[in-house]
Amino acid sequence: MSETRYTDQHEWVRIDGDEATVGITKYAAEQLGDVVYVELPEAGRKVGQGGEIAVVESVKAASEVYAPLTGEVTASNAALAQDPATVNADPQGEGWFFKMHLADKGDVAKLMTEAQYAEFVKGL
Repeated sequence: MSETRYTDQHEWVRIDGDEATVGITKYAAEQLGDVVYVELPEAGRKVGQGGEIAVVESVKAASEVYAPLTGEVTASNAALAQDPATVNADPQGEGWFFKMHLADKGDVAKLMTEAQYAEFVKGL
């Protein structure tokens, strides 16, 4: 059974065992506006929790995407290079950024649940 958690930088991570899929939240996509470019990490790249891992650019701004967990990138969503607007259309589905193998599942406890994230966004 998978579990989805959130960061205070508006990344989501769907965890399934030792594997995770990462992207930006609907809130982040709405704040960015029309996404025009996404720079994704290559498979094999190792990153620590909170480390810069990707870049998303919109007509308004460019923003860093941070790794919600420590691990190694196993795949990137190549479809985003052809159609970065997928991030706006389906940010928490087809607009995922990368997949990773988790190094420390204990990091998950540091992330927000869906209810906690919803409360966090209300305060913004």
